[in-house]
Amino acid sequence: MKHIFLVDMNAFFIMCESISRPELLEVPAAVGGDPKTRRGIILTSNYKARAYGVRTAMTINEALKLCPDLTIVKSTRGLYSSCSNAVFEILRQYTPLVEPSSIDEGFMDVTGSTDLFGPPEEIAKSIMEEIKSELGLWCSIGISENKFLAKMASDMKKPLGITKMYKKDIEKMMWPLQVGEIHGVGKSSAKRLKQMDLNTIGDIARANPDFIREKFGMWVYDRANGRGSDVVCGEYKVKSASISRSSTTARNISDIEEAKKLMLRLAEDVGQKARKKDLKGKTVQITLRYTNFKTITRQKVVFPTNLTREIVKTGYELLEQNWDPNRPVRLIGIGLANIDKEDTQMNVFDTVVNKKETKLEKTLDNLKEKYGTDKFKRGSGL
Repeated sequence: MKHIFLVDMNAFFIMCESISRPELLEVPAAVGGDPKTRRGIILTSNYKARAYGVRTAMTINEALKLCPDLTIVKSTRGLYSSCSNAVFEILRQYTPLVEPSSIDEGFMDVTGSTDLFGPPEEIAKSIMEEIKSELGLWCSIGISENKFLAKMASDMKKPLGITKMYKKDIEKMMWPLQVGEIHGVGKSSAKRLKQMDLNTIGDIARANPDFIREKFGMWVYDRANGRGSDVVCGEYKVKSASISRSSTTARNISDIEEAKKLMLRLAEDVGQKARKKDLKGKTVQITLRYTNFKTITRQKVVFPTNLTREIVKTGYELLEQNWDPNRPVRLIGIGLANIDKEDTQMNVFDTVVNKKETKLEKTLDNLKEKYGTDKFKRGSGL
């Protein structure tokens, strides 16, 4: 059985604006139109505004009648596409099978990624946490065996929700929903269905398929019964699997020593995750995102390793080669690429020193899991 995700960004445009204006998170706010003339429509609103009934495509005047204190933000040119690219960059770290369906949502097939990253729910949690911590954006994720059910599941818990719904679950989770909640069924079709006493999705699923096909098309009956495509078309060159960690900084960083301290903490997480799954990487890569959202990635081939010492040593080399003190950074990342299961046989590059280092690292990993990561730090990171 396949495991398909639909990753749906929550209140995407206004959340992008909130990255540089965090005060927008604390008040009802929306993107759209011209704030000065109060003309135009709402492109998207945050959840505080939605509590007042402010919705996408509503005119600004209508929105202000519902929420007089609404803060209206004019859209920032180029910001949303930059944020979208950054989101999909994170998704492709887990699988090459990523299919964008719009600027703020996309499908993923993680069926072949579970051996590296764990069960689907664990992968979804990691993705949500990375998007939130690295970009300051929120998402909801639907998990299922086909794209339609993944889309339906993603709408069930917002914001920051993860919902799993396979075909075996639809009678309980989907059939009680109103017909208008079927993805693709518009208001007029929903009205017609209800006029025929088909009020819930379950009513359609249990109806005569010939009748539904004649009146609405077979696709409505198929969707009510949880059928849909499970083919996710990756639009990009297949990349090797990787384990990476990155962090958006609380402020702009221009000091390379400060950047190194953050990179060390991230490298420790990467190494610990790789050792836990008995994986080694043949490439160390770093990511730097500047204040204008431009992102660079640099990498270097290494002997297969999962040792923090080797990861951070290579990361420092790449950082020093590409550091520009006149270009402050807002995000730093480091990772292992070209990863594979650790060879149980000793290879020519395994030395006594490396074996001792591996034993020491795994002991430290066990202590961190037992007592917490903050209890143990390397001297250079203090």
